[in-house]
Amino acid sequence: MNKKISLGAAICFMAIAAAITFTITMTYAKNIFNTKIANVDERAQVYEKISEIDQIVRNNYLNDIDEDELINAIADGYMNGLEDDYAYYMDQEEYNEYKMENAGELIGIGVTVTLDESGYIRILEVNEGSPAEQAGLQAGDLITKVGDVDVLTEGYQESTGLIRGEEGTKVTLTIHRDQEELVVEVTRKLMDTITVTYRMIGENGYIKISKFDSNTPRDFKAAVEDLEAQGATGLIFDVRDNPGGLLDSVAEVLDYLLPEGDIVSSTDSKGNTEVLYTSDADFVDMPMVVICNGETASAAELFSAGLRDYQKAELVGVNTFGKGIMQTSYSLADGSAINFTTHYYNPPSGVNFHGVGLKPDYEVQLTDEQALRLGELSDEEDAQLQKAISVLDSQKSAS
Repeated sequence: MNKKISLGAAICFMAIAAAITFTITMTYAKNIFNTKIANVDERAQVYEKISEIDQIVRNNYLNDIDEDELINAIADGYMNGLEDDYAYYMDQEEYNEYKMENAGELIGIGVTVTLDESGYIRILEVNEGSPAEQAGLQAGDLITKVGDVDVLTEGYQESTGLIRGEEGTKVTLTIHRDQEELVVEVTRKLMDTITVTYRMIGENGYIKISKFDSNTPRDFKAAVEDLEAQGATGLIFDVRDNPGGLLDSVAEVLDYLLPEGDIVSSTDSKGNTEVLYTSDADFVDMPMVVICNGETASAAELFSAGLRDYQKAELVGVNTFGKGIMQTSYSLADGSAINFTTHYYNPPSGVNFHGVGLKPDYEVQLTDEQALRLGELSDEEDAQLQKAISVLDSQKSAS
């Protein structure tokens, strides 16, 4: 039986519905308004405090103010105040160096270094044809002074920064080698950074990736192709001490290695997840294994997780660093820039590893002394490499 309602009742129901809609809309709008007001109030407090400090200082400070230095310090202080371990401010010069490094270019002497347990700078690798090689520097050398600056006094980060400079200028390094002290003068040069080195180990191809920059995909593909041409029947990827790098760089490398599917997604502060990179159907069909350690971080962890998630490789070594968050750089009007954390990034499985790291399939420890001399170990001394070879040979036997 059909039921009919009067015109008056219909109008009443419409009025009630409109009232409910209006109430919900007003409640939502009020919440948004209150949030914006709070943000405005908080920002106003920041501006007022800086203005108050600025006025007091300018009225009472004894010395002259370097305005450029002051502006850079304020920007630096703001980024430090975020309590984000990966947030920082770059002035114009620092930002230009940052862009050059990501582009695979660097003005330097052509060495890979690390912090030695003594506090000095230990040279891990000397690039072929570099100014460092021409000056006679060797892997294992300890840099104790840069110019007249003592590394222990200045600190590791500041001292390594002093090694860089303008192209064509010279830097004097004091070196300790086998109980001997040497003073070496090296000329700085603009060079392509080398992030991929490779060689054959028996029937297996070994590829060391020190970082993911703009040159890495090109050099990585060339390395795989050359190793295949040399008859490699398996691939070992070494990402120990790899701090990460560019997201699009590691995504391009994974696309080359993996079959069709998602390879990297990101999750923002509101919990929204989107796929950033996918792989096509082409892939490298060869047994693979990855060697990692506690300094394998960020993009290097994405690389390792991506290969394992697609069951293309197993991991050998120790638990990785656990950096699964992404930073974004924003250039400012005066040529400077800020960098801070904006997203989580996730491997193909979607399981984020931030603060946890990746647990290897085969845990193999090096001694503290071996870990410190990682770049100098022979193949026979390197237990993690030996295990990787064993795992790879087992994969080939099983296939």
